[in-house]
Amino acid sequence: MGVEAVSRDVTTLGRRDDWTGVRAVVAGFGASGAAAVDNLLHLGADVHAVAESVSPRILERVELLEVLGARIDVHTGATHDLPAGDVDLLIVSPGFRPDAQIVTAARERGVVVWGEAELAWRLRDPANPAPWLCVTGTNGKTTTVQMLESILRAAGLRTVAAGNVGLPLTEAVMDPEGYDVLAVELSSFQLHSVQTMAAESAVVLNVAEDHLDWYENHGGMSGYARDKGRIYEGVERACVYNVADPVTEQLVRDADVVEGARAVGFTLGVPGPAMLGVVDEFLVDRAFIAERGTSAAELCTLDDLASQAPHFIANALAAAALARAHGVSQAAVRDGLRAFRPGDHRIAVVTEHEAVTWVDDSKATNPHAAASSLAAFDSVVWVAGGLAKGATFDDLVATVGSRLRAVVLLGEDRGLIADALSRHAPDVPVFDVESTETGDAESGSGGDLMRRVVAAAAGVAQPGDTVLLAPGCASMDRFTDYAARGDAFAAAVRKHTGTE
Repeated sequence: MGVEAVSRDVTTLGRRDDWTGVRAVVAGFGASGAAAVDNLLHLGADVHAVAESVSPRILERVELLEVLGARIDVHTGATHDLPAGDVDLLIVSPGFRPDAQIVTAARERGVVVWGEAELAWRLRDPANPAPWLCVTGTNGKTTTVQMLESILRAAGLRTVAAGNVGLPLTEAVMDPEGYDVLAVELSSFQLHSVQTMAAESAVVLNVAEDHLDWYENHGGMSGYARDKGRIYEGVERACVYNVADPVTEQLVRDADVVEGARAVGFTLGVPGPAMLGVVDEFLVDRAFIAERGTSAAELCTLDDLASQAPHFIANALAAAALARAHGVSQAAVRDGLRAFRPGDHRIAVVTEHEAVTWVDDSKATNPHAAASSLAAFDSVVWVAGGLAKGATFDDLVATVGSRLRAVVLLGEDRGLIADALSRHAPDVPVFDVESTETGDAESGSGGDLMRRVVAAAAGVAQPGDTVLLAPGCASMDRFTDYAARGDAFAAAVRKHTGTE
């Protein structure tokens, strides 16, 4: 006669507890899913991972984790439903919606559902839990968290960028050497499933239309904003908000925080007390100094930054605010920001040729990000289009239309942008490179498409113009990801200009 399995209450378990007998399912096997499997095995849990597909890089890890005892099913349909049998815990990757069948089945069976961020929070070392400085927002998250990492390292702290960028959170919290503090990027998807996480300080950089397809049945724009605001719950020191974005300040007002936590704003203008901002050529602090009512402390100059684009400056101020809330010195803020260089495909100059500057900002995957990028240049040939994810473009075009020399369109939802241009900037020339007699890009490679894009842009650009790839859309209709799109653009630019 077999022994009946006994359900375990996982909600009380942490890093120092015995996880033997816990039956965990991990849905999705990207970096965060693989890290969750690895660390749950380390704790003694019985782990079953399911995924639709994995990259070649992850495939090697699949083989290793199977040797360590995990059951891993990778095939089409593997994540459609919860595996049969007793399950105590489901860890879901960020892409799974709350109404996904596997999540619904888990809740109907009384199974606890966490994301990797919630799991990581519960697995912190109780003897020395590194505080989390958390960043979210529609745009600028990765740049800001990497700036923060640079500042914290300049202060001599052992830290790492983790979460939605960099190291998976479970790997970061389970590191045997430990960290002094973590710079954590969290998406709205990750925040949707957090329950007990409480940051030392946190920022919502901005809230604009994005991922509305994901939130179609989960509150729409208000549900998206509400999930962003979860980052402020339980904050201990500072809730940092964007003075130019009233939604972020309201999210602070709505949050339940630790008594004594402060609201700290950042602005591109002259800051008031309890704010960071810009005075002349200086980034300054009027929040974390004793004399904040009458004076400001210099943090760095605009020339210390890798870019003076307005959104880049705003990101620097947000990172500085989180670091200052943690007790980092003015000098470390300056040194960290001086050392920081943005990653690939973020306002990256590809080349300057015949007085035309070619810029790759493929990371601008929604209208708000594209608007921020366009605002950094006076006369632009704009390369745009892709998957809109439920977003609209009327506000964007109405705001930046006067800056546009011309627009080159590509991608599945390019018609949405074309329609917005016809309504708000009807005199701007529009080139649809996927509706030409040379063929349909859907039947060719991304490189073929980008060569047509670049040729069209080069034909209309004038000296002093910037040709800017800031698509305002996701890339997966034509490219593997935004990086592949940016790489194809840069390669086509270098070939066309002879700067390879």
